[in-house]
Amino acid sequence: MFVVGLTGGIGSGKSTVDSCFQNLGVNIVDADELSREVVSSGAPALNKIAEHFGSDILTSNGTLDREKLRGIVFSDADARSWLENLLHPLIAQLIQERIAATESDYCILTSPLLLETEQYKLADRVLVIDVSEQTQLSRTLQRDGSSEETIKSIIASQMKREKRLQKADDVLDNEGNLDSIESRVKSLHTNYLEYSKKCL
Repeated sequence: MFVVGLTGGIGSGKSTVDSCFQNLGVNIVDADELSREVVSSGAPALNKIAEHFGSDILTSNGTLDREKLRGIVFSDADARSWLENLLHPLIAQLIQERIAATESDYCILTSPLLLETEQYKLADRVLVIDVSEQTQLSRTLQRDGSSEETIKSIIASQMKREKRLQKADDVLDNEGNLDSIESRVKSLHTNYLEYSKKCL
């Protein structure tokens, strides 16, 4: 299976680009979705998180208060490290299972931490969605309702833009409108279909 690793900083528009590929019939394996799956109600990992951070990390209906956890781990490096050590192996296992189950000619592995973790080893090619930090901040403020301080902490914790671009095989500038994104995704899709044939 030919795998394209798609990544970019918070607010870069990874979901928008995913949708464009999905509309072309490409299967998406979304690490963020899988990270929610491993901490769903009743999951062993959720119980460990509640034990470690206290039961008030859960909402009144027993689900993870993601906003509260985000506020903790992006202001405390030790807390973030503990959480990553718990979740990353579980997410990696699910990613591999979903890639193996892919039915399209190639698949997209979308992950904000593709290049910061071992996940990049699962990708044959890396596609970076690129925007300025100001665009990241304004889009995320609009979308999440998180505080500016939290978003800046997340941006600071992620790989620096320049380093991310150095590791890219393909770069998609996402400062433009949807039409321009769709046309560039179609062009990338044509290339990836060719690459995937060579993997057969």
